[in-house]
Amino acid sequence: MTILDEINANKRREVEQAKAKISLEELKLSPFFKRRTNSLKAALKARGASGIIAEFKTKSPSKGMINETAEVTEVTSAYVKAGVSGLSVLTDRQYFGGSFENLAKARFANPKTPILRKDFMLDPYQVYEAKAHGADLILLIAASLSKDEMSCLSEIAKELEMEVLVEVHHEEEIEKLNPLVDLVGVNNRNLKTFEVDLETSVRLSKLLPDDLVKISESGLSSVDNIRYLRKAGFHGFLMGENFMKTVSPGQACADFIKSL
Repeated sequence: MTILDEINANKRREVEQAKAKISLEELKLSPFFKRRTNSLKAALKARGASGIIAEFKTKSPSKGMINETAEVTEVTSAYVKAGVSGLSVLTDRQYFGGSFENLAKARFANPKTPILRKDFMLDPYQVYEAKAHGADLILLIAASLSKDEMSCLSEIAKELEMEVLVEVHHEEEIEKLNPLVDLVGVNNRNLKTFEVDLETSVRLSKLLPDDLVKISESGLSSVDNIRYLRKAGFHGFLMGENFMKTVSPGQACADFIKSL
């Protein structure tokens, strides 16, 4: 069993427990259901956009604890002030130290910034959870879902006026894309071995549909990385650990964007 298999199995148990506690109808009563969502796709394609999607996460399966003292409101507000195009907030607690509380706090603090709910989305219920806690878009990991499952989750996201980001790792996963997908992310980290290779983004970029906004994920640590990937056709760059491992993630982000 790979770490991804383990995470997905645990996530399915978590979702069933959540369903028993909070119904779909209760989720729909959230004030966030009435808000107009922000478009990450538009933000990334805006003139002068930094393209940086800064992530708030306190730990990961590969690195362990990254930053146990960071406060989500302070960090995400500093990210936005630094000039990011969007935010990513982890909601998986067991493996990434995330929470719905963090997602909601990030939303309250940054009402006009696109926010991705970063989690392992396997069930329609989770899309409603994302909307109920302030997310503008969801992440669908192709390695975890069938083509039909991805289409189902994409349809629900669209009904809720949310955008869909699909993450791929290999050529064969591109076949799972559907017309409702807004953005496609290439994860440079192999989820089975956790090895990172930026050439994964470059290789897969050539095979992706031209109408999709492309995002490179994982292992980005330098301005040269960003410039290299821009030339390969990428508009977005998901960065978390590079900023979160510092004493001041917001300042690290500001310094990085300034150097771009």
